[in-house]
Amino acid sequence: MAAQLPLSAKMRIIHRYLGFFLAGIMAVYAISGMVLIFRNTDFLKREVVSERVMQAGMAEEEVGKALGMRGFAVERTEGDVLYFPGGSYNAATGETVQTKKELPYVLDQMTHLHKANTKDPLYFFNLFFGASLLFFVISAFWMFMPCSRVMKKGLIFTGAGIVLTLILLFV
Repeated sequence: MAAQLPLSAKMRIIHRYLGFFLAGIMAVYAISGMVLIFRNTDFLKREVVSERVMQAGMAEEEVGKALGMRGFAVERTEGDVLYFPGGSYNAATGETVQTKKELPYVLDQMTHLHKANTKDPLYFFNLFFGASLLFFVISAFWMFMPCSRVMKKGLIFTGAGIVLTLILLFV
């Protein structure tokens, strides 16, 4: 009969293989998280001009709703043409020209994964990933013997990390 592995050995094995399994997605989350820090800038973004014809004669509010723009506001009107930040709408013809700044496709998809919410099927994946990271946090405390010098130093670093996080959150 095979000997039963102690809990610490089981935790190490699960920690190791789950870490290998999630290495790629951790890289995606790390990169997309760093890119999201710059979301209010034009860093890595390129200009994309789109032209389309919408219904003619729409009111300002309808134009904003049709374009899906939050906080839509007309800057000026010249004849039948409404100018708004990043574009224009010709009320007589319905022609709309809009300029947007977008991330390259791969980075855009990565940030979409990072920001998925309950309306997006990817949120199950995000929950799994979050639970896996929480497991990493907990299982890390089974990596070393409880009374070892490494564990004691590790607990000091853990405490320092918690204190720094609380300072950043509340100060």
